[in-house]
Amino acid sequence: MSSRKEIEISNDEQITNFVQTSSKYYINEFNKIGNSSKYVISFNKSAFLLGSLWYSFRNLWNWALAFLIIETFAITQIVRGFFGNISAEAYKKIDQIQSTIDFRQKQLEAAIEQNSDKVEMFQRTIKSLEDSIAGYVAEAQRIEASGIWIAISGIILFIVIRVIQSMSANTILEKRYSEWLSDKSISPGMKLNNIILSVVFALVIIIFSTIHYSFPNFMDVMKDFPTHPDIRLKSIAGVEGAFDYAVIKGDRIFDAITFGIRSVLDSLELLFVKTPWIVIISSIVLLTGLSAGPRAAIYSGAFLAYMGFLGFWIKAMTTLALLGTAALLSIVIGIPLGIYCSSRPRFYAFIRPIMDFMQTMPAFVFMIPVIAFFGTGKVAAVIITMIFGGTPVVRLTVLGLKGVPQNIREAAIAYGASKWYLLTKVDIPLAMPTILAGVNQTVMLSLAMVVVASLIGAKGLGQDVLEALQYANVGQGILAGIAILFVALLLDRIVQGKKRV
Repeated sequence: MSSRKEIEISNDEQITNFVQTSSKYYINEFNKIGNSSKYVISFNKSAFLLGSLWYSFRNLWNWALAFLIIETFAITQIVRGFFGNISAEAYKKIDQIQSTIDFRQKQLEAAIEQNSDKVEMFQRTIKSLEDSIAGYVAEAQRIEASGIWIAISGIILFIVIRVIQSMSANTILEKRYSEWLSDKSISPGMKLNNIILSVVFALVIIIFSTIHYSFPNFMDVMKDFPTHPDIRLKSIAGVEGAFDYAVIKGDRIFDAITFGIRSVLDSLELLFVKTPWIVIISSIVLLTGLSAGPRAAIYSGAFLAYMGFLGFWIKAMTTLALLGTAALLSIVIGIPLGIYCSSRPRFYAFIRPIMDFMQTMPAFVFMIPVIAFFGTGKVAAVIITMIFGGTPVVRLTVLGLKGVPQNIREAAIAYGASKWYLLTKVDIPLAMPTILAGVNQTVMLSLAMVVVASLIGAKGLGQDVLEALQYANVGQGILAGIAILFVALLLDRIVQGKKRV
């Protein structure tokens, strides 16, 4: 009995340390929520009065932001309805039409003086514009009359969202308390800097949003971001200057990279394009059969037959050489890099943002510097494909090696395993499914760049798809797209074999 009492006292102290204010209230509410398997209705007055600020004070920012957006909308509706210039757009159109009428009126007077045959036309135009003004005046009056209902809807929304916040507050805070018990690095909030940040942030969002939507012409600076065209022009000139300098100074480096990629690409093209088709089909079917089994070999034969009968053979082999070069170089570079990063967290933390940039930047954007450094053609297409598709194999190699159970590694070390033996006989075999998943993703992402690469002269099956898009040739596009899919499947089955994931 005494031990249970000690546990309750300890739990109460934990809650007190977490909430910091109104500890008795929260101890009671947390106990009710924790002891029930159903949803417990609990009303938090502080959350009702403070709204989204209560959540941000408690460092519950994901909830605070969601509620703040709804509160800002409600407050904006209230201010717009009672005080806002909600008919500003209608009166602006009226002023524009009135200026047009004045201009047409002068034209009419001049036409009357000159006894022109356009008098009736100007009269009809002015009459039509005056009718338009009457319509806009009626619309403005209707909008102004609806102001009270806009305000009432804002008030109702504000009260409803405050009630929801007050009834959800204790449940959400109790969940955060449970997380805090297992991870004390989670900040419970209620610190001075947190409170100041919350108030300032909320005021900025609410005040400027309300002013902008309630009084559209009050602050012109809020319509467009304050900038100057010279800033952009100077930035463009600076970027172009940097690229020109890099092209001149790095000419030998770019030539060396081009030579290396061209050597691999030419070798694969010579192998796939120049070799008799029956030799290629026999070799790929045999290789697929040895790697992934007889069923995969039959499928690969059917894929290759599809490409041959539909006249895609040369372009398919060109695409296979391009994809194979990009995937091969990505794998040869990516797996060793992933192995290196798995044991060096600082280096991995350094290159991770670079890989994020490579994956998230649109292909058409990083195509520009690649063309500037390497020109157009197949080499540039291989580099673009590597940039877009080369990161998954690095990430998943790191993930696989970090996921190797420590007890197995410790057992191998205890038996005297060297670092090389540990890597080659323990870590890599256990991480192989994850590494192969990275290889699969690299091949698939390389496939996604085939059509984009055709834009810079890569040719192959992507060129057929591109022409189909340009001339709306549905049949050609679909058939070439299926051929691209089959090329990717061939590479995937050969590389992963029976261990594919």
